[in-house]
Amino acid sequence: MIGSFGVRFRSLVMIHTLGVCFLFVVSGASVGAQPVSSDDTASATEEVVTIEETVVPAPHLAGTIDTGSTTWLLISSALVFFMIPGLALFYGGMVRAKNVLNMFMCVMVCVPIVTIQWVACGYSLTFAVPSAISSDAGKNDDGSDKPALSYLGWDSSLIFLRGFSDVDPASPNYFGKIVTSGDTTGAAATGVPELLFSMFQMMFAIITPALIVGAIAERVKFSAWCIFVVLWATLVYDPVAHWVWNVSGWLFQKGVLDFAGGTVVHVLAGTSALALILILPKRRGFPKGPFLPHSIGWTLMGAGFLMVGWFGFNAGSAIAVGKDFLPVAGSVAVMAFATTAIAGAAATGSWMVAEWFHVGKPTAIGVASGMVAGLVVITPCAGHVSPGSALVIGLIGGFVCFLGVQLKQVLKYDDSLDVVGVHGVGGALGALLVGYFAIRPVVGGIDQIMLQLTGILAAGAYGFVMTLVLGLIIHKTIGFTVTETEEEEGLDATEHNETAYRLT
Repeated sequence: MIGSFGVRFRSLVMIHTLGVCFLFVVSGASVGAQPVSSDDTASATEEVVTIEETVVPAPHLAGTIDTGSTTWLLISSALVFFMIPGLALFYGGMVRAKNVLNMFMCVMVCVPIVTIQWVACGYSLTFAVPSAISSDAGKNDDGSDKPALSYLGWDSSLIFLRGFSDVDPASPNYFGKIVTSGDTTGAAATGVPELLFSMFQMMFAIITPALIVGAIAERVKFSAWCIFVVLWATLVYDPVAHWVWNVSGWLFQKGVLDFAGGTVVHVLAGTSALALILILPKRRGFPKGPFLPHSIGWTLMGAGFLMVGWFGFNAGSAIAVGKDFLPVAGSVAVMAFATTAIAGAAATGSWMVAEWFHVGKPTAIGVASGMVAGLVVITPCAGHVSPGSALVIGLIGGFVCFLGVQLKQVLKYDDSLDVVGVHGVGGALGALLVGYFAIRPVVGGIDQIMLQLTGILAAGAYGFVMTLVLGLIIHKTIGFTVTETEEEEGLDATEHNETAYRLT
């Protein structure tokens, strides 16, 4: 039987490798990632500079709302929020019936907790830009000095979002100064109110800790989880998001690319999940006990909801679509939308084929997991790569994430719902691949790949260590997990005094 498995596995790897290599070569011919001459490099650089020069807003548009961009970001914010109940369904279907309400609660409670934290201080910690400037940090497109490098933001006017109380678009406080799609000219250049931008980013802050809970499903104490979420959002998510997405962040200034959260959301969630897995007890009976999903239909429905929401997650990260403000932003949003659809579908297919070879039959859980894996892998790439590259990225991502999930069987760690294998591995893979396939705002190559690796290691290491510390403190004080008796009875009853299904 082992020999049969080995033959199937080797065949799978050979077929997948040959197919991906072919597409890799074909796609590489169109993305400019292959070795180029110095003349070609200069030409590409001139092209990038030309693109960035076009995003400088016309002076007469300062203080004017772009209705198209504002409408798109409103819709995108709602779509990202839609991912939260989608995630609850996706996770809820994979746990046993006695724990489904607890799973829903652990996901949904991130909404009130992170919203309060974000309004109180999270937005300031993440997106406040230092008032100081530094000639050592380089120049903006208009020739002015960039803000001094920073590791955490702070602006008292952003505490409780007090600075956004002015409803007059003519006010300089209405738009503020934010980072958009690699452009550093500020929110007024996009025609989008900064308050709306803050709400869009809040949705990212909400869903990131919600991703983590899947790794410790069916054993986490609800009260401990609530405390963890507020501490993790403040001490882990906000600093890393500042590094990568704030114009003064040290990873942003280095040139690390993360279009919609491959590093900030998925690498951070994956490494944090791994830290909790290593310090918390395994589920009772793991790995021998049957931990069968109670509703695969819910999981499929949740995956579908997640994909719909992901269009707002990725395409919305272009922020602006109005040609009068950022002429290239609309094309970036369209590209992000297209690459999201393509990569999600491609990864679904490659995961299904891999599973078919591995266990003999494709499964519905595999289709749902493959779809999410593809969406994760394309997240850091979405607005930076071509459709052809997205196809290759999706095919690679589905296969690699499938292998990543199998690691828990080999290493015997209890990642209940495959957060490490899908989000950790997928996020890191996508962040690396954008370094090769990127066509905007830089041409991919070895230098960009090394920058991406720096971002992955920095965010991953920080998230892992900080989560390890937070998890140990909570576990050694109030306890992070329920007792074996409570786990056996089910967390719906012991943690919430409810049951999801009443059959009599």
